[in-house]
Amino acid sequence: MDRSAKLLQYRAKHEHLLVGLMSGTSLDGIDAALVAVQTDAQGEIERVSLREFVYVPYSDELRDWLMNLCSVETARLDQLTVAHYGLSEWYAHAVRAVLDKAKVEADQVDAVCMHGQTVWHIAGRAAFPGPTGPGEVRASLQIGELSTLAERTGIAVVGNFRARDLAADGEGAPLVPYADYILFRDAKKGRLLQNIGGIANVTVLPAGAGIEQVVAFDTGPGNMIIDQIVQHVSEGKLRYDEGGRLAAGGSVHTPLLEKLLADPYYQLTPPKSTGREVYGKAFAQELAAEAQRQGIGGADLIATATALTAATIADAYKRFVFPSTRVEEVIVSGGGAHNATLLQMLRSRLPDGMTVTTTQQFGVPDDAKEAVAFAILGHETLMGRPSNVPSVTGAKRAVPLGNICW
Repeated sequence: MDRSAKLLQYRAKHEHLLVGLMSGTSLDGIDAALVAVQTDAQGEIERVSLREFVYVPYSDELRDWLMNLCSVETARLDQLTVAHYGLSEWYAHAVRAVLDKAKVEADQVDAVCMHGQTVWHIAGRAAFPGPTGPGEVRASLQIGELSTLAERTGIAVVGNFRARDLAADGEGAPLVPYADYILFRDAKKGRLLQNIGGIANVTVLPAGAGIEQVVAFDTGPGNMIIDQIVQHVSEGKLRYDEGGRLAAGGSVHTPLLEKLLADPYYQLTPPKSTGREVYGKAFAQELAAEAQRQGIGGADLIATATALTAATIADAYKRFVFPSTRVEEVIVSGGGAHNATLLQMLRSRLPDGMTVTTTQQFGVPDDAKEAVAFAILGHETLMGRPSNVPSVTGAKRAVPLGNICW
């Protein structure tokens, strides 16, 4: 069966089964979600349900490889090339794990929808010699070879989602807001969907909003700096602050926090995005060195890094959301949803009466939302429909995202 016939067959169905894969900027592992998408007579999404979910942690060796690839000081071209193919062996392992857990055979799955692992994301444009002279390009690199994953699983793969939005002059991020709109929009309540992964990003869903009214952007660091500071303070014995207990045992160092909040990124008007190339290893090392110069203890430094995430999220709401949008609920997902200290710090900075909850309360595990989101994006690609949101990414127009590998 040729590609056109396969697409027509997919679009004629009203029950679709997909696997969404997400490996985020925290570099901790792979989220795999088995997702059922039901469509109405016109082919529009009517219902999305999570059938099964697994998390596959990266090995320490792989995590170190990827961490090195995310830094211009340590990245090597040979390792980048090998990792591009090798990561898809991990993705195939994650697909098999979620299908085994669900007791579903590969031939029952329509497609695997893979985000890939971001190793470098350029916010804005980068200089590059063009065909007629000096020029600029938008660029972002997610590694993981689609062909390897398709061959290992025997399932069609949709991936490389960011490239088409970049080509349409968007930032290529964030992309999850389309799925946030599908899953969480409400006719009467204004909602903020706050993902706290390595980077924190928010989707603004005004009550009764259409897709063209959705706004989203990266608020700044999420767990990324906290995790690296925990690793530094614990001398590598811990990789993250489980439940926020370490931060709860420290006190926020207000002068250092205020210095961190002076970062120009937080004042930039959306659309905007950022990543590990800004708030990565070098940033954390500089922060740890500054804390040492000031005699700030480990627990206090972790508390301050946690407060930075909470403060930048709340400040983003006050600057860019509350002046124009009434909000009743903040719904948190990602690893940060498990950090009770971080959530309490966030609540304390928001207006009285505003509810802060997690996606778990809506039937979507906090760690699964982004994997579910890419299953939705992959479905729309197979349907031939756009799934970027120009009001979010700054793209000139709505475009279908991703490449398909049969």
